[in-house]
Amino acid sequence: MAHTELSPPRVLDGSIRLPDRTVLVHDYLNQYGGAERVLEALHAMAPGAPVVTSLYLPEALPSFYRTWNIRPLWVNRIPGAHHHHQRMLPFYPSAFERVRLPRCELVLSTSSAFAKMVRPPAGATHVSYIHSPMRFAWDLESYIKRERLPAVALPALRPLMAYMRRRDRATAARVHRFIANSTVVQARIRAFWRRDAVVVHPPVDVERFTPAPPDAVGDYFLMVSRLVPYKRFDVAIEAANVLHLPLWIVGDGRDRAALERLAGPTVRFLGRVSDDELAELYARCRAAVFMSEDDFGIAQVEAQAAGRPVVAYAAGGAYDTVVPDVTGVLVKEQTVSSMIDAVNRFEQLQFDPDVLVQHARRFSRERFQRELLAVVETALAERGADGWN
Repeated sequence: MAHTELSPPRVLDGSIRLPDRTVLVHDYLNQYGGAERVLEALHAMAPGAPVVTSLYLPEALPSFYRTWNIRPLWVNRIPGAHHHHQRMLPFYPSAFERVRLPRCELVLSTSSAFAKMVRPPAGATHVSYIHSPMRFAWDLESYIKRERLPAVALPALRPLMAYMRRRDRATAARVHRFIANSTVVQARIRAFWRRDAVVVHPPVDVERFTPAPPDAVGDYFLMVSRLVPYKRFDVAIEAANVLHLPLWIVGDGRDRAALERLAGPTVRFLGRVSDDELAELYARCRAAVFMSEDDFGIAQVEAQAAGRPVVAYAAGGAYDTVVPDVTGVLVKEQTVSSMIDAVNRFEQLQFDPDVLVQHARRFSRERFQRELLAVVETALAERGADGWN
């Protein structure tokens, strides 16, 4: 979607503030997605906080990021790092572990990879918001399959990922309190790092979505995401071909040409759209479709905030965001036949837009800020009482 039209996030309540001496740490700032929306909500709670990150590419982000105090690490100076950040993989652990953070009371990291590896300054409390433990290390085979990596890469990747898992588990000890973005991520933290985590779902700007009048709802199903292999657009497209189902696709990515070749006459590719256009597309679709296993799924909540049900693969964050047969339908497997079964089940159900909107409001931005602040305050109090190292 067109990030250039985004406005700075609102501070909903001036009292929802992190400590004055807070440092934010983020994996990378060279692309824009759900993790960056979380960072924006945290920054709104600590507007003057420095943001430490491995890579910073201003043109890939909304313009208001340029007003922040962003401090990229040394890997940011490596030629080509911004556009080929996967190639920098061996360097990230040491870059984060060796950075000297400013003296502070709170280190708040947001991570699906390396940011949680930082060493907090003496006396500081480290709280880490986890989108997921690094998928490429802990579930290498699935990662290779979903990214369609060549077999020749396997001999080099396996020992490297074994090293990454050891570093990942060892550096978890530097975090005083973990926050998970969903129940499935909470379970991974327990399994991989042997640590407990509190679930605080990501913030969703539910207020910017408005349901359409019933007579304005169209006949199309909608998919919104980057066009990359693991999002499994191919499954939905093949099902749409069989059912002659109107399927509109928003987004762009490296899989677009292949998906366009696969698509039948009822499938439309809309490319990137503005936030206002997206809100209109959500409000007027029959349902939004999600066939990937997402750690949470902000877009699933956005569709429901617009009063529309979802058809979502039964995995990951969908268990937190979708109430089966009330706010949507779950697809049992990532297969064409399962998708067809789910659409047929969807056709037999009725969905109340008011119920969908009320459900989506459970994931509001203000709720996120209040719940996260409660975890931070508890961690600060416990550290003060117990003298954690």
